Amino acid sequence: MDLSNIDAITTEVIARVKKQMFPSFEVEASGRHIHLSEKDLTYLLGEDTKLTPIKNLSQPGQFVSQLRLTVLGPKGALHNVAVLGPTRSETQVELSLTDAQKIGIHAPIRLSGDINGTPGITIINGDRALTIDHGTIAARRHIHVKTADAKLLGVKDREIVQVKMNTKRPLIFDDVVIRIDDAFCTMMHIDYDEANACGFEKGTRATIVR
Repeated sequence: MDLSNIDAITTEVIARVKKQMFPSFEVEASGRHIHLSEKDLTYLLGEDTKLTPIKNLSQPGQFVSQLRLTVLGPKGALHNVAVLGPTRSETQVELSLTDAQKIGIHAPIRLSGDINGTPGITIINGDRALTIDHGTIAARRHIHVKTADAKLLGVKDREIVQVKMNTKRPLIFDDVVIRIDDAFCTMMHIDYDEANACGFEKGTRATIVR
């Protein structure tokens, strides 16, 4: 019996088994939230302020903090908006399209961090108000894919795919962006508008259908 390539055969068998076990992935619905820069956090809360985690998120190192703020647009305000940590290089506000329309903001659909040319908004904490001249978006639906899972799912970074939501009200989302990184936990992110459209429930899973 030729055992010269036994390691390669074993690796291939394991990969095939994993692929059969990994036809779907979990979906997470993300509500409105704020990412603050260190500078803007200090302005809104004062010197030596830190974000305190109260709940870890699905992506390693990301968390919901203790801080809740108000965001103000031309037609109204949204209160009790969660601030996520850690801080970022630039402040960013992520709203659903329904949220944005309610307060008179024309938020473009963008990936997180892609904020050039986006509308500004006012962020309020008590008697302190911070107006940013850009940074408001509606998050583009996407899948965080751990590098080790990319081959199992048959996807490449920045690829655009269609995804079927395996719910009681199933639908297929188009224009879903694949994002691949060693640090990611494989998880699809949608906002609450999209979650309501497909009948999302905690534990919902989805499948790439191309």
